[in-house]
Amino acid sequence: MSDPGVYDSSSIKVLEGLEAVRLRPAMYIGSTGEAGLHHLVYEVVDNSVDEALAGYCSEIQVVIHIDDSITVVDNGRGIPVDIKEEFGISAAEIVMTKLHAGGKFDSNSYKVSGGLHGVGVSCVNALSETLHLEIWREGYTWEMDYERGQAKGPLTRAGKAGKKTGTKITFRPDGTIMDESKFNFDTLATRLREMAFLNKGLKILLTDERTDPFKKSEFHFEGGIVEFIKHLNRGKSVLHEKPIGIEGERDLPHGGKLSIDIALQWNDSYSESIFSFANNINTKDGGTHLTGFRTAMTRTLNAQAKASGLVKELKDANLSGDDVTEGLTAVVSVKLPQPQFEGQTKGKLNSDIAGYVTQIVNEKLSEYFDKNPAVMKKIVGKAVDASRAREAARKARELTRRKGALDSGGLPGKLADCQETDPARCELFLVEGESAGGTAKTGRDRRYQAILPLRGKILNVEKARYDKMLGHEEIRILITAIGTGIGKDDFDPNKLRYHKIILMTDADVDGSHIRTLLLTFFYRHMTELVARGNIYIAQPPLYRIKKGKSEKYIKDDKEYVKEILRRATENVVVEYGEGDAKGKLEGGELRQFLMALDEFQQLFSRLERKLSDLRIVELIADPNRQIDTKADFGDEEKINATKVALEALNLNVHTEFDEEHSTWNIIYHDEAHGNRVIGWELATQPEFRRLRILAKQTQKFNHPPFVVAKEPRREQIAGWRELIGYLKNEGTRDCTIQRYKGLGEMNPDQLWETTMNADSRSLLEVRLEDAVEADQIFSTLMGEDVEARRKFIEEFALDVRNLDV
Repeated sequence: MSDPGVYDSSSIKVLEGLEAVRLRPAMYIGSTGEAGLHHLVYEVVDNSVDEALAGYCSEIQVVIHIDDSITVVDNGRGIPVDIKEEFGISAAEIVMTKLHAGGKFDSNSYKVSGGLHGVGVSCVNALSETLHLEIWREGYTWEMDYERGQAKGPLTRAGKAGKKTGTKITFRPDGTIMDESKFNFDTLATRLREMAFLNKGLKILLTDERTDPFKKSEFHFEGGIVEFIKHLNRGKSVLHEKPIGIEGERDLPHGGKLSIDIALQWNDSYSESIFSFANNINTKDGGTHLTGFRTAMTRTLNAQAKASGLVKELKDANLSGDDVTEGLTAVVSVKLPQPQFEGQTKGKLNSDIAGYVTQIVNEKLSEYFDKNPAVMKKIVGKAVDASRAREAARKARELTRRKGALDSGGLPGKLADCQETDPARCELFLVEGESAGGTAKTGRDRRYQAILPLRGKILNVEKARYDKMLGHEEIRILITAIGTGIGKDDFDPNKLRYHKIILMTDADVDGSHIRTLLLTFFYRHMTELVARGNIYIAQPPLYRIKKGKSEKYIKDDKEYVKEILRRATENVVVEYGEGDAKGKLEGGELRQFLMALDEFQQLFSRLERKLSDLRIVELIADPNRQIDTKADFGDEEKINATKVALEALNLNVHTEFDEEHSTWNIIYHDEAHGNRVIGWELATQPEFRRLRILAKQTQKFNHPPFVVAKEPRREQIAGWRELIGYLKNEGTRDCTIQRYKGLGEMNPDQLWETTMNADSRSLLEVRLEDAVEADQIFSTLMGEDVEARRKFIEEFALDVRNLDV
């Protein structure tokens, strides 16, 4: 063992293979939290998109499974499978296990690519508990399995693929490294939608198998980013009917071409929506391409405004960058060889291309305005109005400024401030009405919790210009209390007085409306507070269970099931089976068995939809049936045994050899849905595997009939489903169960204990996961377009929960 005080050659550690990724994951994927988790998916999808850019892939499928594993399938060329002589292993294994290995270092395989460093898919492999690789290439199916980056065996030829080509990767992130394990559908949808818009004709399908029914989205846009602009401006009143398209190319000094594709359209709103991309990667932190675009916009519109004499009456004869982009929706997409990004997560483009972008935008936009003077006058007129409003807003903004971050001299009188002076420890509750505000003030912890009651409904800022918004008293009070200031020049998130701003409104129609108005304000004018995770929504308990003098608050449905099963099993013994299989369960063992049965029942429902017949689910749930491994499905005798059992159900059944996987499929015909298949593809699905696991775990006790004994009663129960139903009913016997609508019925001490106490409460963090979808929803629901709002309500009316009538 080396001396800890000595620094010599023994102190130098060489990390082999993917060890470095597992030791320092954030260096490669940005973080081990939610952003890093989703980045794993992007790395795999980016490889498929690169195949599309090269002209070989037209469809990508992404599936989120019930265990939060991910499958990405494309119909590209398939990762090369031939042996690379200097390593003695297949090219596919090199790609999966070697850092800085890939086909993107030269300009032959991929002229333009998002993945550049050759660390993407190997990082995903390193940070996955399990990864299964399937390749269709050269007429065959090739398979390989990994655990935490380590190959479980060589790449093997599994069966025939015919003319089919492509790659399928299924991975489950390693929970021992990743801090977050739950994938967010909307976060993935944002990225995949962008990919489809940026690649004309590419179809991307996203399926979430965790929901009931499955949640699905298809992204396929033949019009490219012009269609993206139309999508972004849906439900908004636009100043010109057709988006302006700008395309151009420039030769780069070090070889290769810079391709620029821009689409823009102004609407009558008061905020901008500008998205930038480089080689299909969302450069959320901007970069040189966005700088060049903004410079050109300001320069071109000022030149047009002066030439047409539209800015003479302005105090300042120049329009600012903010003036010309008010109401602008734009997408700036560039493609170039070997782009320079900041970091592996590629949030900002550093390549020196600003001048090229400015030049092309100046040239093409000026040409467009010369041909469309009426459109130019509308756009410049809006910018001139914005300039006037900016001056009015500057004066109104002075009213919201405070003397200092911790000086209470300028704070609104109705704010019940807290004693703590460190903003990191402070919370501000925005409460609906003076009455609820009074209850919250009594129930709070004065040391770190501040209460701001809001009178009535604040102004809908989606329909109001900046200066009008700042003239609204409740909004001014809110801005003053928060302390950050407002507007591009004045807003400073470092002056935030409370690091948790919690919206606490009733769960009725009025409360939901007030909460939506507040969220609209924060999204449109303090977006960074949302992005930083400073905005929260209070979550009162979902249920109150009262029996006699005791009462308990329950936060969600899962906790509710657990609680009623706990109550149902107090002093209860469940006897099971007959003869040698007879036994009994009680206490914790009984509750564990019942929770497993409850999950078992949910999986039955899922698989019944896939297989269209409950009897078949019961058959495959038989723990004694040998249908778990690939070897089982490759054994004709074992598969025939299941086929015979299916035939006994009077089904039309036959078996068929699956050449792609060298396994056997059982195919049965269903009148309503056609042919259904029980085979290795089904057996790899997480719900199938989980069903089989639970079947084996509960096998020891799942022997009906059951007898539920609670002195002096003894009830005989026919089966496990009836057992679950009976005990759930018993758990609610003599109880008053209230499903909560709001906070009005609570006393200050109840409000504190259930909703405000940091040790026991539940908060929802407001996150900005899908900026495109969020922008569209706020515009639709809070904007001027009544018809768009009516359509939205009709489309989603059946999905509404907790309706207050």
